[in-house]
Amino acid sequence: MASTESRFIALMRALAPDPAARALADDAAVIAFGGETLVITHDMMVEGVHWLRGQDEADVAWKLIATNMSDLAAKGAEPVGVLLGYALGPDDARFALGLGEALAAFGVPLLGGDTVTAPALARSHGLTALGRATCDPVPSRGGARPGDGVWITGPVGAAMLGFEALRDNVTGVDTSAFRRPAPRLREGRLLAPHVGAMMDVSDGLLIDAQRMAVASGATLAITSAQVPFPESLPAARRHHAMTWGDDYELLFTLPANRAPDCIAHAIGSVEVFCGHSILVDGAVPQGPLGYAHN
Repeated sequence: MASTESRFIALMRALAPDPAARALADDAAVIAFGGETLVITHDMMVEGVHWLRGQDEADVAWKLIATNMSDLAAKGAEPVGVLLGYALGPDDARFALGLGEALAAFGVPLLGGDTVTAPALARSHGLTALGRATCDPVPSRGGARPGDGVWITGPVGAAMLGFEALRDNVTGVDTSAFRRPAPRLREGRLLAPHVGAMMDVSDGLLIDAQRMAVASGATLAITSAQVPFPESLPAARRHHAMTWGDDYELLFTLPANRAPDCIAHAIGSVEVFCGHSILVDGAVPQGPLGYAHN
């Protein structure tokens, strides 16, 4: 059954016929503007959904920047600037500190935005990121072709483990993948001229692979033994890790005879559509494939 989110996006799709919107089926809008191509994306984060209540606001700010930078990375774009939508709260100084650290780390300026006073129940922040395309055409989710290899730039599951450690107050666990993800901007620029399709993994490897497959009209066949996971992840939790999300690695396809120009892991292949968009170890995966706003 379709989620509330997917039903709403379907309503919005009818209102977004401009080619720059890419049918609302991509990580960002792509707009030809003068002699440049602009890449524009917007992400929101909600307290209690994207960060834990009581979590350091400096980490919240970092993650808000990083998730938007990850969308730019999926297009191979160079960051140009960001616009912030911010709900005022008790830790504004900590948020500003983390924001400054992220802006410096990713080499992107703050250009403006808006602030509001929000009810105390659950705060939310939004960020619009603008980038400059570095290749033509700009990669999309829809370019995977039968015979291509399926690749990912790094492991899935570290954010899940970090979240659980923070939630349960477990010490001695590296929580940085959840608190301060590292968008693959450099890798995105290296890969963009050569990939068939590319997107970032934000809602879970399996659901994002399914989205790429649907956009491409193909089947993505994943081999779970080839998917990279953190060494500390128990083998019994690997399927959960592939559906949890918040990894912000790049998922991409390349022709079978081409190797990527950065560190990456081959995890499967693109096949002619077989009636199912995604297969894991030759079978249709059961249960939820990833995170969805219901």
